[in-house]
Amino acid sequence: MVSRPHDESALVERARRGDEQAYEELVRAHQGIAFRTAYLLAGNASDAEEAAQDGFVKAYRALGRFRTGSPFRPWLLQIVANEARNRRRSSGRRAALALRAATEETSGDAAPSPEGVLLAGENRERLFAAVNGLREEERLVIACRFFLELSEQETAAALDVRVGTVKSRTSRALDHLREAYA
Repeated sequence: MVSRPHDESALVERARRGDEQAYEELVRAHQGIAFRTAYLLAGNASDAEEAAQDGFVKAYRALGRFRTGSPFRPWLLQIVANEARNRRRSSGRRAALALRAATEETSGDAAPSPEGVLLAGENRERLFAAVNGLREEERLVIACRFFLELSEQETAAALDVRVGTVKSRTSRALDHLREAYA
């Protein structure tokens, strides 16, 4: 789980009182995850950027309805996810989700061999093909849980489903991935 500043609730309260600088800090802290969430749902970068920006604007306008003491990130991601879904629906596009790996972590001991790099790339491509072969609801829960590293609660909020639904979809999706990847 990504750590957030301890004073996030204070920033939210300041933003609720009209402090634009406090809201700018919240935007900076969450813009990366908001864009990635929007990208997973919208399927392309330009729609994702617009959905994330519109999500931040709508969140700012809705700060008065934000429950004090609740975590800000899941609430924000739900707004961004709704914007991204709306963009995808309105455009009528149902393109396959283009998932990309984060930078490959190396052990730092030695440079990987060319064969190792090639094999890792082939495995990654095979995994992404298997993930893209999942039903959309399963693909989205896998993307949120494992590519974005959201908690079950954050995934539920972002996808606007119950935590139990996240758990069952994750389980089914992992079973399908095991079958496809085996």
